[in-house]
Amino acid sequence: MNKLWRSGLLAFLLLIVAGFVLYSSYTSAPQGTQAAPTAQTRSVTDAAGRTIAVPLHPQRVLALGEFDLDALLALGIEPVGATNGRGQATVPNYLLSRVTHVASVGGFAQPNMDQVIAAQPDLIVTSAIRDEQVLAQLQKVAPTLVTISAGVDWQTGFKQMAALLAQEDKAMAFLAQYQQRVAALRAQIKPAQTVSIVRWDPKGPGFMFKDAFASLVVQDLGLQRPVSQQKGGANHSPPLSLEALSEIDADWIFIGTLAPEGEAATTLKTVQNSPPFQQLNAVKQQRVRVIDGSLWTIVGGPLAAMAVLDDIEKNLR
Repeated sequence: MNKLWRSGLLAFLLLIVAGFVLYSSYTSAPQGTQAAPTAQTRSVTDAAGRTIAVPLHPQRVLALGEFDLDALLALGIEPVGATNGRGQATVPNYLLSRVTHVASVGGFAQPNMDQVIAAQPDLIVTSAIRDEQVLAQLQKVAPTLVTISAGVDWQTGFKQMAALLAQEDKAMAFLAQYQQRVAALRAQIKPAQTVSIVRWDPKGPGFMFKDAFASLVVQDLGLQRPVSQQKGGANHSPPLSLEALSEIDADWIFIGTLAPEGEAATTLKTVQNSPPFQQLNAVKQQRVRVIDGSLWTIVGGPLAAMAVLDDIEKNLR
């Protein structure tokens, strides 16, 4: 009896030691890395320089960024969840009809960890989150990839992300369709027209710089930006005062807010009737178009690029 008791005690102590070793190896593993790839995974280096073992055929992908959701859908991959668009309570408006079965897992660049875990992803992709602590938390849920390098244009970013997912052929096929569409539309519209791209925030209008997403699509079509909007960069200007509204003038003004309702949308409607706005050349020529700011004035993506071409085709032909 005493011998059996000692044997049981020894087995119990061995279980405790084994559990402690496993726990220590988990909590002390280097952040941003995963175990070596197996027959079911492959090793990739993401846009943040982190080496990650990812599933060969992920089935439950989580998109934590506007670009990521757009690009996944363009590649024919429907994620199980996504974060909302910036300034919105849903994914970007232009993608709403495509994501009826995609759950929200938090606000822009602020995923709710409980919702992330509940989604049971086997792969997480993000272009919007670069905080190392947040990435480390996500990594404990599922392999997490930073998909695009900071500041790259949408086409380069799309190819980077497709390479991480081993979907290069699909990306190149999509980009070929984009180029064909650009060539066809370019032949239909009048050249040498200037296009102003404006995001209206509660504090006023800001124009998109010449390297911003929609600016590049416009450039592909051979259209020009006003002289006042030639500053390099992919962001937008600070809000302009009513006295400086001439800086948003052009042959055409495409103007919008991130959300269709709210303070920014209300302010835009009010200002459109003001004397300074009515004095703009584009207003006098009835060439102001209110567009979806969640499409034109964010980081964009392949589906967004096609949607911008749709808007231009409707108005500039």
